[in-house]
Amino acid sequence: MQKGLPLFLLFAVYFTARLSAQTSPHSYDVHSFGAKGDGVSIDTDAINHAIIAAHEAGGGVVIFTSGVYASFSIHLMSNVTLLLSEGSTLLAAEPGLSGRPGYDVPEANPFDRYQDFGHSHWHNSLIWGEDLENIAIVGPGRIYGRGLSRGVTHALRDLLPEERDRELILPEATNAPKPGSITAGSFGYPSVDDTMAEGVGNKAIALKNCHNVLLRDFSIYHGGHFGIYAYATDNLAVEHLAIDTNRDGMDIDSCVEVHISDCSVNAPWDDGICLKSCFAGGRKRPCENVTITNCNVSGYLEGTLLDGTRVRLYKGSQISTATGRIKFGTESNGGFKNVTVSNCTFDFCRGLALEIVDGGTMEDVSISNLTMRDIGNSAIYVRLGERNREPNTATGRIRRINISNVVASGVDPRFSSIVEGSPDHPIEDLSLSNIRIEYRGGGASADAAIVPPENPRAYPEPEALGTMPAYGLFVRHVRGMELQDVHFSYAAADARPAFVLQDVIGADLRHVRAAHEKGVPVLVLRNSSTITTRDVVDIPDLRLDHVEAGTY
Repeated sequence: MQKGLPLFLLFAVYFTARLSAQTSPHSYDVHSFGAKGDGVSIDTDAINHAIIAAHEAGGGVVIFTSGVYASFSIHLMSNVTLLLSEGSTLLAAEPGLSGRPGYDVPEANPFDRYQDFGHSHWHNSLIWGEDLENIAIVGPGRIYGRGLSRGVTHALRDLLPEERDRELILPEATNAPKPGSITAGSFGYPSVDDTMAEGVGNKAIALKNCHNVLLRDFSIYHGGHFGIYAYATDNLAVEHLAIDTNRDGMDIDSCVEVHISDCSVNAPWDDGICLKSCFAGGRKRPCENVTITNCNVSGYLEGTLLDGTRVRLYKGSQISTATGRIKFGTESNGGFKNVTVSNCTFDFCRGLALEIVDGGTMEDVSISNLTMRDIGNSAIYVRLGERNREPNTATGRIRRINISNVVASGVDPRFSSIVEGSPDHPIEDLSLSNIRIEYRGGGASADAAIVPPENPRAYPEPEALGTMPAYGLFVRHVRGMELQDVHFSYAAADARPAFVLQDVIGADLRHVRAAHEKGVPVLVLRNSSTITTRDVVDIPDLRLDHVEAGTY
């Protein structure tokens, strides 16, 4: 088998294709194979024949010139680039209309009971590839997933923007969980609502067991369950994409050597950029050696990132159900190792979420230079739980995590940032430094007495805990934590303390500033040991060997 090409050669292939595709003997215009590009005719066969021709010639570029190409499942092949030229749209056709066929049937998978249907199948997609090497999809055209399903029961939020009156879209009509409503058993699998009938497609791009892959310069609109789902796909570069979609933007699952950069992802109803490590391949494979940099994630109304209007939905004073964040998890069986996230913005969405709940280890992770505005739950959420959904799974570990240089404002007043391990499996060696967060405030004094429920088997979201007793940071079951140059404030008065630490051993608070009302403590400790404070506002320098219950 031909050795994999390094990424710089893939880039060279891309730029060469852009400059010389019209004249190269290794370029294949889909029109030459019978494609109409009129948005009505089904061009599936023509596209796949062009890909076969390029592959059989030893490799080449399949070109989509200006036009709209309606298609069902497109089969990628090794050493082939798809070039979506200026003015071109690859349209996911709607199955079942006028006797049309549909997308490829989802392949059998004996491991599909361990994660949802969308993570367990690849062939029921607009574009898919399995066991391939040296492939690319490059722009600047668009993929429009009009005929794709988002993988759950049809609801108002599934409709395309041009099919609905925006003034009639009410956040109350969505099925977002209410605070405290997420319990063990929520989001259980297998789920009937998540299963797709034969002929229905639910992903724009799906890759399995591939290597040397470049995705660059195109946009995805209304991408279904996943705009991009890559499983066990190594040496993957995702660059300069604009994704505006009705569920996950991109999920990178059990992949190694991944570089995501300069992408904008708007995903109001699910995660924007998500790392996962599930059991869909019947093995525990880490998501490892990953960089995410210079990206924007958001939760605007679908379609309004690409059209530039960036419409926001509110429920009263709260952000609606907008998700849109960067997240690790929830599927975590193989773990996350050697990962950096840097220079990214979050706008009108949920905050950063780092989760191990299905076993696996998260370690050696560096998060830096994030800015966040109008965040609908915790700005920072780190969770080690015990859902342990996959077979032979022991509770995982989270250790050696650095989060630094984070600026956030307009953060939901119900939820502080949260760092929570499990009673017998604490989070280890966590550093938070140079963090500045302004919350919207408004917490009541009664909220300060809340002891959030212990429920390590619950689906991991801040909403599972309800309103928090701290406005700034709640920490539970942690061994070894540094807080340095942390500044919390609020826009409206809040009667809760800034920090609540419970079952924490070895915490060092240095150069900490936190607003607090008169008579309200800055720090509350419960069953915690080896706590040090230095230059913490309104608290003398302390070294506390053990505190069962104390306020400072």
